[in-house]
Amino acid sequence: MSAPEVVVGLSGGVDSSVAALLLRDAGTPVAGLFMQNWADDDTQDGSGGCRAEDDRRDAVAVAGRLGLPIHFRDFSREYWDGVFAHFIAEYAAGRTPNPDVLCNREIKFRHFLDAAHALGASRIATGHYARVGRDGSGWQLLRAHDRSKDQTYFLHQLGQAQLAATLFPLGDLPKSQVREIARAHGLATAEKKDSTGICFIGERDFRSFLARYVPAREGEIQTPDGRVVGRHPGVFFFTLGQREGLQLGGVRGFAAAPWYVVDKRVHDNVLVVDQQRDSPWLMSRTTWTAQAHWIAGAPPAARFVASAQTRYRQPDEPCEVEVRDNGTLTVHFAQPQRAVTPGQSLVLYDGERCLGGAVIEATDAPTSMAADAASRPDRAADARLVR
Repeated sequence: MSAPEVVVGLSGGVDSSVAALLLRDAGTPVAGLFMQNWADDDTQDGSGGCRAEDDRRDAVAVAGRLGLPIHFRDFSREYWDGVFAHFIAEYAAGRTPNPDVLCNREIKFRHFLDAAHALGASRIATGHYARVGRDGSGWQLLRAHDRSKDQTYFLHQLGQAQLAATLFPLGDLPKSQVREIARAHGLATAEKKDSTGICFIGERDFRSFLARYVPAREGEIQTPDGRVVGRHPGVFFFTLGQREGLQLGGVRGFAAAPWYVVDKRVHDNVLVVDQQRDSPWLMSRTTWTAQAHWIAGAPPAARFVASAQTRYRQPDEPCEVEVRDNGTLTVHFAQPQRAVTPGQSLVLYDGERCLGGAVIEATDAPTSMAADAASRPDRAADARLVR
């Protein structure tokens, strides 16, 4: 069997299935590869333990339908060491990590890319909604034409070497057309629900799953002025701006209005809530980050204007970026931002082009999570992002 030119990461979903189909129909010598990345798949959290096997079966069915060879690799140890250990450490510190960013960098565009090269391929392809461009200055990561599905936020840690070796066949297609293509070719994944939840782990009862790795203690739920309004099962289970799951019904002395998480005081195990969706405790104009990653290899300038996202599918927000001497960022937003959360990623754009990004360390919101930002503006130099 001759070596493939491109290896497609067949996940068992409709997007990677159609990516493989499009490459095959373009005449590209292609093979599939299914990655096993989560070995601890027991059912003690009540979520079921057969998702990975279902995905593997669907990937094999798609490869068979398309007449493509398929390979299998177990990256579960690499996933644990490079992604999941960091995920747990961040939650234990009271932050809210984004494992999809690390998962892409460490697994899909490192170990998977290495495996493809070992099979003799020069490039890999995935079902991500993004585009790769190139100009005189190098390779570019560009937004997908279907902005509602654009995934460049999760891909901002890629560099020149990865982009030079990567194809995103779905970058120009709307999701509706991807499903139509899958149906027209009788692919087993045509009607399969999109995967959600933790990268490679999937949908689970999140509290039960996280409690297996981060010991949680019950504690008080307080208002910003210190009044106790309820009890929480563990501050780690909540994130800034969250409304669901607080189980705060009618609280005597307060209006019958929703409650929102505005602070997580890990040091004394207190969850702080407010009844204003845009509570002053959630609003910030300045964000400090860990050391930034630049797709081009360097920032555009020491100080520049751009747009930013501090969470997935957020509208672009105009900002001014200052690159500090240690590579960390100070980002000033034109308008106040809601619930900018330490541990999440701040991703920068110049129009359609993703410039790169960094993990959020602190903001100027009046919370305990950001309390030392003014006195320690270089705290991001201690970033815990796994390298």
